[in-house]
Amino acid sequence: MAVTNIRRRTAVLAAGALVVASGGVVAAMSTTSASAATAGCTVQYAVQTQWNAGFTASVTVTNTGNPVTSWNVGWSFAGNQQVTQGWNAQISQSGKAVTAASLSYNGALATGGSTNFGFNASYSGTNASPTSFTLNGVTCSGGGTGTTPPPTTTPPPTTTPPPTTTPPPTTTPPPTTTPPPTTTPPPGQRVDNPYAGAKGYVNPEWSAKAAADGGSSISHQSTAVWLDRIAAIQGVNGGMGLKAHLDAAVQQAAGQPLTVEFVIYDLPGRDCAALASNGELGPTDLGRYETEYIDPIASIMSDTKYAGLRIVNIIEPDSLPNLTTNAGGTAGSTDACTTMKANGNYEKGVGYALNKLGALPNTYNYIDAGHHAWLGWDSNFVPVAQEFLKAATTSGATVNNVQGFITNTANYSALTEPFFKVTDSVNGTTVRQSKWVDWNNYVDELSYAQALRSELVSIGFNSGIGMLIDTSRNGWGGSARPTAAGAKTDVDTYVNGGRIDRRIHAGNWCNQSGAGIGERPTAAPQPGIDAYAWIKPPGESDGSSTAIANDQGKGFDRMCDPTYTGNARNGNNPTGALANSPLAGTWFSAQFHQLIQNAYPPLS
Repeated sequence: MAVTNIRRRTAVLAAGALVVASGGVVAAMSTTSASAATAGCTVQYAVQTQWNAGFTASVTVTNTGNPVTSWNVGWSFAGNQQVTQGWNAQISQSGKAVTAASLSYNGALATGGSTNFGFNASYSGTNASPTSFTLNGVTCSGGGTGTTPPPTTTPPPTTTPPPTTTPPPTTTPPPTTTPPPTTTPPPGQRVDNPYAGAKGYVNPEWSAKAAADGGSSISHQSTAVWLDRIAAIQGVNGGMGLKAHLDAAVQQAAGQPLTVEFVIYDLPGRDCAALASNGELGPTDLGRYETEYIDPIASIMSDTKYAGLRIVNIIEPDSLPNLTTNAGGTAGSTDACTTMKANGNYEKGVGYALNKLGALPNTYNYIDAGHHAWLGWDSNFVPVAQEFLKAATTSGATVNNVQGFITNTANYSALTEPFFKVTDSVNGTTVRQSKWVDWNNYVDELSYAQALRSELVSIGFNSGIGMLIDTSRNGWGGSARPTAAGAKTDVDTYVNGGRIDRRIHAGNWCNQSGAGIGERPTAAPQPGIDAYAWIKPPGESDGSSTAIANDQGKGFDRMCDPTYTGNARNGNNPTGALANSPLAGTWFSAQFHQLIQNAYPPLS
């Protein structure tokens, strides 16, 4: 690609509730971890998933009073729980008090009618479930059919689209029995975060390779499927194509929510600043990209038998960031990037993909946003955000076609740097002046992703966008991982001694020596972050260390050669690449073993 300890705890909730064993492993699932029977309503509050910093909860409300046309449910937390995102309701919080208001499509509740919504939240200490609730301002205090007054204000507007199925008519009351709480919105219904409350698709082909090569401890993890050429849509050399993967995803889902990820990666003149991942289409082949690549993908994904899946599309790694940094007047500029900036085919292609794929009701598009050590400087940060907006409003696309953005795709940047901050200084010299940070505003992916999200919202993207971070290879564990800050002799000693990222230079991107598997795929791990995801399947090469003939358009990039002494984009440093690497996307056993050995958090 272009330059680009889990705390042990045991928590047991109410009888029959979720049990979180040591290391945060779910041992059993709650059905009704809190229940309040009240005059006019009953409320069932269930913690579905809990980890050492957060949880997912489901709330089912049944109206036992008079019919209402909109609803507002309220409660207060006893601890420091903080809602980070929700679905099927407009959820807000002030201090400990939480309110959940109905949306445009689910406000009507007949007598005996029920509705369900859910949310993710953070917490520390004890996660006590609330036991007292209100419906439209009236405290629920019994199980009768008391009068429920209408809400005093109209619920706020929402951009959440209506469900794909027509709600039951309000004139026919549903059964008076309270249905069991659902764990997530029904499969096929559009949600705010496609990862929340869903299983992840396990690619059978990658899983088999991982298990056969000593990786049984991770072979059950979800990884993305790369559609890196037209032939990949149908399957290459007898392998699974898009339809086969979607069929397998339906089987794995078994009627429950499941997220399956595809990397859309075949732009004309692809990856103009690197050779290892060049593609099959020339700079002017926009028509082929649209009709032979995107259109067939959209056609297959639109099949109604896949309507229950949550299909995540990772849109064109490296393309738009390259236009910002490598298309004229900089040390990293290339003639190929200058050509692509001039002809506009990156922007047109990305816009076309967003428009076609975003029109499907169960797809979620995330645009690639480089990484902090590529775009974190003042000169890049705002310009690349503007570039994203331009592409997202080209070729019929709108910002509504964008679910969010992803950082660190197929890269190695540390998720967090615990032993130094960008605001630190040593003997009066700021960390930003160190050779490693080099005046960047960010030192890790989490801070960069959260800041970029704020910038993107400020210039016109929807406020509900979320970020993904690829953590498949940024763990940096093993014996070389620092355990404390570096000595404060000077700013370089301080930074180099304590930094988690052990690359020679942050611009090195190919098959990095010493890297390890990072955080496991996790939904909503931090505010503004939809998920940590494994987009680059561990064990797949970034590029070959020597020239290898192929029919995929992939060239030999010296950044994959361990003997190369570098260029302006990596400060003329050694590449840090592993030797004897195969063609990009090909299984690289030596790298896979290293990633497992250096995993952080460590693999059990």
